[in-house]
Amino acid sequence: MPRRRDPAAPRVVHRTARVGLRVTSGQRWRCFGLLRSAGDVWACVLEVNAWRRRRRDVPLTGYQELCRELAVSGPGTFAELDSVGARSVLRRFSDAWFAAAKRRKDGDLSAGFPRRRRGLVPVRWYHGTFTLQGRRVRIPTAKGTPPLWVRLARRVPYPVEQVRSVTLLCEGGRLFLDVTAEVPVAVYPPGEGPDPARVAGVDLGIIHPYAVAGPDGAGLLVSGRAIRAEHRMHLADTKARRRAVARRAPKPGQRGSRRWRTYRRRSRLVEGRHRRRVRQAQHEAARQVVSWATRQRVGVLHVGDPRGVLDLPAGRRHNLRLRQWQIGRLLQVLTDKATLAGIIVHLVDERGTSSTCPTCQRRVPKPRGRTLSCPHCAFSGHRDLVAAASIATRVPGGGATTPTAAVVLPEVVTHRRAGRHLPGAGRSRRDPRRPQQAARGSVGLRRPAPPPGGESLAHPARIHNTHRKPG
Repeated sequence: MPRRRDPAAPRVVHRTARVGLRVTSGQRWRCFGLLRSAGDVWACVLEVNAWRRRRRDVPLTGYQELCRELAVSGPGTFAELDSVGARSVLRRFSDAWFAAAKRRKDGDLSAGFPRRRRGLVPVRWYHGTFTLQGRRVRIPTAKGTPPLWVRLARRVPYPVEQVRSVTLLCEGGRLFLDVTAEVPVAVYPPGEGPDPARVAGVDLGIIHPYAVAGPDGAGLLVSGRAIRAEHRMHLADTKARRRAVARRAPKPGQRGSRRWRTYRRRSRLVEGRHRRRVRQAQHEAARQVVSWATRQRVGVLHVGDPRGVLDLPAGRRHNLRLRQWQIGRLLQVLTDKATLAGIIVHLVDERGTSSTCPTCQRRVPKPRGRTLSCPHCAFSGHRDLVAAASIATRVPGGGATTPTAAVVLPEVVTHRRAGRHLPGAGRSRRDPRRPQQAARGSVGLRRPAPPPGGESLAHPARIHNTHRKPG
């Protein structure tokens, strides 16, 4: 029987923080050995199910069934990986299989069951199996092996008594530890907490990751141009490096040289750094939205769900922009931070909010910039804020219909920027991937003084005149 939660107890939510590891060469070798052993567990499950499929037997997908097969294998089968870590891999496989089965049952035939092997699989240990002391963590290993203590790059941002699990993983050639903790929901003094009657609309975008329209004519615009520039510069840098090493790339089936392995290692490090930069900028943007909503005492956020555009083929370039947008991550980060602050998040249909005039409810042609101008009633306003104000009036679970309430357009707009840590975002930090340019305000190259006649030595301007003279 499930345990009932005490109504008087404070609500808690699960939060995860990623912390880097500072390990020696021996500790690094053992950590990667645990990840490889977890990959062996995954491969064994796939192999057993392949045998059963050839015999036309029912595959092993339940967590209890897989744990019984693991117990039959005996201790020491997977090197230093203990039974708790191996069971976490079995749990991951079972959850992935049933999630795919549910999607296929709902009609999504593109969902595939887990049948691909993995070299490195994350390993999770639950409360009571690991030891956390300041910036040191003891990772459980198999019985009879020496203890594995690793040092964290920074302190865990949660109290020790709130930590519930740790997960060892590798990203971009670096080792990390995901620390999951139960964090209580924020408690406010009477009259200062979020009011469920105050609703704000949130519009997701690429140039502005979050555009928020509040109930009292207040608005918030979070600029994501630094994130977009990071994506563009990373793509250009990746293409340049690939062109530079195209000649020494090994042929299919040929073993790579030491220089090629060094290049691949460097590429993985650069790719991991790019993902960490973008992820941190997304967290900063969501934190700014939640902080603004807390100051405005907003209790409910209506977020437009634009994930339907991902199924529409829009060409090679625009499909890349949509992939780099990372809509699901933006929704997840905003939902997690809003839940921790005691704010309810509802997903609503956003169809037509960016192309409908809030005054006369007529369709407006898509503008080239950020200003939406209605040719019917001469209305003009910021396109993203107009969409956010219309989203605030939508009903969760309903379709794109006429708003049930009057659209309140923002009159006072707060501007924020996400990704100030990105190279080139601040005045004091220059992106090394950009070409060398003269600093702003510099005198530039010295030019000789103009002749006494007043004629300039500059190159003559090229005027493109496409109008023909009559006759």
